[in-house]
Amino acid sequence: MAIWFREYTPQELNSIVENTLISHVGIEFVEIGDDFLKARMPVDEKTRQPMGILHGGASVVLAETLGSGASNLVINRDEYYAVGLEINANHVRPATSGYVFGTARPLHLGKMTQVWEIKVHDEAGNLVCVSRMTNVVLKKES
Repeated sequence: MAIWFREYTPQELNSIVENTLISHVGIEFVEIGDDFLKARMPVDEKTRQPMGILHGGASVVLAETLGSGASNLVINRDEYYAVGLEINANHVRPATSGYVFGTARPLHLGKMTQVWEIKVHDEAGNLVCVSRMTNVVLKKES
């Protein structure tokens, strides 16, 4: 059974993030499973640090994009919105080219808080970064 409030497509999500930091660094949503959200990001001149490897901050941008995005997909967005409270990341392997793929899965889906784990892998399936994000769910003002 899917965890999402309603069905979404990657194309819908990609259109929502046009002209934002997310699209600027080339992040694209590629898959929505029953309990995960997946996106890819190129390792290129926009996301590398001067040493030629994926910038740790770019990995965190991918992780936060997935954690925040997923968090907002499990709630009724007409009444609520979710924002990040905390994010951490461990960078375990460098990536130098191609794409990295991030996958967000929930660890906790509470009424007021959510915790997501985001794993970033390179094209060969090697773990590049693991992140955990805590979000708060807030009621929209009428």
